[in-house]
Amino acid sequence: MAAGMEFVPHVIDGAEVASAAGATFDSVDPWTRAPWAQVALGGAVEAGRAVAAARRAFDEGPWPRMGHGERGALLHRLADLIGEHAEELALADTTDMGKPISDARGKDVPRAAQNFRFFADHARLSVADALPMDSGHHAYTRYEPAGVVAAIAPWNFPLMLETWKVAPALAWGNTVVLKPAEDTPASAAVLARLAVQAGFPPGVLNVVHGYGPDSAGAALTGDPRVDRITFTGESATGRAISAAAAANLTPVSLELGGKGANLVFDDADLATAVDWSIKAIFTNAGQVCLAGSRLYVQRGVYGEFCDRFVAAAEAMTLGDPKDPATQVGPLASETHYKKVRSYLEGIEGTVLTGGLGEGWAVRPTVVADAPPDARICREEVFGPLVTVAPFGTEEQGVALANDTPYGLNAMLFTENLSRAHRVAAALRAGTVWANCFFIRDLRAPFGGVGASGVGREGGNFSREFFTEPKAVVMAIDGQSR
Repeated sequence: MAAGMEFVPHVIDGAEVASAAGATFDSVDPWTRAPWAQVALGGAVEAGRAVAAARRAFDEGPWPRMGHGERGALLHRLADLIGEHAEELALADTTDMGKPISDARGKDVPRAAQNFRFFADHARLSVADALPMDSGHHAYTRYEPAGVVAAIAPWNFPLMLETWKVAPALAWGNTVVLKPAEDTPASAAVLARLAVQAGFPPGVLNVVHGYGPDSAGAALTGDPRVDRITFTGESATGRAISAAAAANLTPVSLELGGKGANLVFDDADLATAVDWSIKAIFTNAGQVCLAGSRLYVQRGVYGEFCDRFVAAAEAMTLGDPKDPATQVGPLASETHYKKVRSYLEGIEGTVLTGGLGEGWAVRPTVVADAPPDARICREEVFGPLVTVAPFGTEEQGVALANDTPYGLNAMLFTENLSRAHRVAAALRAGTVWANCFFIRDLRAPFGGVGASGVGREGGNFSREFFTEPKAVVMAIDGQSR
């Protein structure tokens, strides 16, 4: 290993290990564009070992047999350790993918800890159904852990979205094999190390690094010993995972791409609408599946809104993600930078502000007058680029918002309460935010329709996915028929 480089291991069966063949790959800092760590490169062998460890821990170990209180105490201890190691985890994500350190410290790491606390408590406090019957029988429900969960996480919110998958799976008594994105492996290895430190039994949480096709990802999704697959990422990969899972009839939860619409009505509070709309597209350099990348503004306020919006975009600080003042960092990898750059080359429409920055950075970019069928209007750019267009009536705005194969989320800004409810009901999306963005209640369903995914997670929706609900029917009177 090169001098000064860190090593990121697999964590399998409670131990930090290298790959069987000693293979590694580099993790590249997108700001310096230089390797900063060498990562154990796993494949079918490592994935198989991790699944075997998780299978053994589920079939023979104490984890699924613990009460919710005992298991929850360990999850809370892990949350405590996340807080104690917050700076290490924040730096891992910032160095791996260029996330502004202020966001990693102030949002992602606290939310990761909260995911474990919430699901530990949710599992402990959840109630089952009691179903009295007229026939002299009584029925009730049980929610038993499903088994081994393969969790495949994305690179844009590494730690936060890893814990969004891992926490409910563990809280309900499953064991987990986590494969982080190859571009952002570091925080997952730290998380698994902290789980061992917290007292998790061996094999309960395993981490395997590697690629997707013909590598660790494909091995996990095709393994018949896996009982659940949860994936967040692009829609094309989700389709491939669905096909692999179908061979074993393995249930899948897929949170896929988005092309979120943002409707600003002429009765909106413009200061509020501008502030949230800026956050909705330029947070994390636009690398957010929930990004409000299609902005539609009612004609009465279109000009004023655009002036304010462009001024706010130009005032954002782009730079070194380790600088707390930075609001927009580089894109996460060279491959992704080239993808986003391709949308900016020969762009259709009028660029009001933005364009390419230095290195792998893209400045906050606002495009007006783009044809509705242009690539930037139809495809998920996943970068700091937003299209803006006017609309007339409420019905026209809703039609524009729904004109997409995606349906992950949408936003609307209005001071008219009736309109807010009416439009929220009409929008075809898994989540609708009114006069805000990215505010979450972990009990609420999260997921999308159409090309944005399959299933929902959060609260009882996570319980349904990560358990096998069972009906128990008992005769109250031995003579009943």
